[in-house]
Amino acid sequence: MCFSATANFVGSGVLGAVGVATLTKVKHRRELLFASLPTLFAIHQFTEGFVWLGLDGILSKQAAHNMGAAFVLYAQGLLPFLMPLGVMLFERTRARRRTMLPFVILGGLLMLYMLWGLAAYPLQVWVQGNSIVYVNQATNMTWVAVLYIIATCGPLFFSKVPMMVVFGGANLGILLVVMAVKRYAFTSLWCAYAAVASVIILAYFWRSSASRPFEYLNA
Repeated sequence: MCFSATANFVGSGVLGAVGVATLTKVKHRRELLFASLPTLFAIHQFTEGFVWLGLDGILSKQAAHNMGAAFVLYAQGLLPFLMPLGVMLFERTRARRRTMLPFVILGGLLMLYMLWGLAAYPLQVWVQGNSIVYVNQATNMTWVAVLYIIATCGPLFFSKVPMMVVFGGANLGILLVVMAVKRYAFTSLWCAYAAVASVIILAYFWRSSASRPFEYLNA
């Protein structure tokens, strides 16, 4: 996130509250992964707070690098698989879940490539323009970014749940703005604003409480 460790820690606390509130509205195990996203984003932002502390000299440089690696592991390695999988599990019919399957496969393959790249090449972490920059030779490539967008945002637009489409639109809009304004800090900034947008998930679970769980076994 921009600015400081304080911003990350405060943001993490707020998102943690959003995450807990969202999880209390879960009514079926198929909802759990998607409902967990705000909580996962909260943990993610908390991790980056320690990256700031390391870069500010409060913690060691090694601590900054290690926590930066943990931050990127989720942002680049796991999220492109968890997002489409969460959407697919949430869909109520087998036909809709089959529609999501290509995104899950793409996300899984991208996850494997990202994990290989993060293991095979060193990660560089520094501050530029009040934002944290994460650079890995294998993952910071245009074709990877395009596939990442497709894997993380694509399934949301194909969902039959209107609020998921809204969430997808918010994330895509934020992503395009970040790419245009601060592409060098894409990983940090997009994850931060996607985390903020996850309040949309809470709004959906809160408002749809009476109409869930879907009849998955009968669909």
